[in-house]
Amino acid sequence: MRFGVVVFPGSNCDMDCYWAVKEVLGEDCEYVWYQEKDISDFDCIILPGGFSYGDYLRAGAIAKTSPIIEALRDFVKDKSKLVIGICNGFQILLEAGFLPGAMLRNKGLKFVCEYVDVVVENNETPFTCLCEEGEVLSIPIAHMEGNYFADDSTLRSLIENRQVVFRYHGFNPNGSVYDIAGICNETGNVLGMMPHPERCCEAILGGEDGLKIFRSIVAYHGGKVEA
Repeated sequence: MRFGVVVFPGSNCDMDCYWAVKEVLGEDCEYVWYQEKDISDFDCIILPGGFSYGDYLRAGAIAKTSPIIEALRDFVKDKSKLVIGICNGFQILLEAGFLPGAMLRNKGLKFVCEYVDVVVENNETPFTCLCEEGEVLSIPIAHMEGNYFADDSTLRSLIENRQVVFRYHGFNPNGSVYDIAGICNETGNVLGMMPHPERCCEAILGGEDGLKIFRSIVAYHGGKVEA
C-alpha cells in the first residue's frame, strides 16, 4: 500500500506520520509537497498536524487553496482511495468542504496538550475496521482550535449516517458538540480527527493505540497486518 504525507508550509507532524507508516508499519510512504497536482499513484493521503500557513485567518483557511487540495477532490471520487486529516489536517478538510462543520477555539481559550480517551463509535470504516465498536483508545491531543461545531440539522445527519467515528470519553477537553473527536464523509473514505494517532504507535512513546488506526487502513486495503 502506498501512503502520501502532505507537507504544507508550517506542517510539523509530517515526519511523525511518515515514521509511523514507513518505519513502524513498514508500508511504502512518501512526502507530498503541497503544490503537487497529481496524487493518483497513492492509496492513502495523510494531511498531518501542524500550523499550515501559520494558521493565519483561521486554521486551514489558507491551506485549502493549495493545489494539493484540488487534486484531493478528484482523488476522493474513487471510493477505494483514502484520506485521513489529523488535527490541522482535520481543520483543512473542514475548511475545504470535504467534511461538514467547523472548528472553534477551545472552550476556555487555551491550547490543550494531553492524552485523552476516545470511544470508537463506528468500526465499519476503513480507519477503524480492526477496532471494536465501543472500544476506548488513549490518544494524545495538541490543539487550540479543536472545538468542533455543527448546527442541529448537520449534527443529526452525522449521527444518523454513522459519520461520527470517534467521541471523547470521560471528559471533553475542548467543548466540541456531541463530544466529537473525529468524523468521516458520507462515503466513508475521508476521516478527520483531532487526536494524533501517529504519536502513539510505539510502546516506547507511551502507547500503541494509534497504531490500530493505521493498521485498519492497511487491512481495509487488503494488506497483511502483523498482530
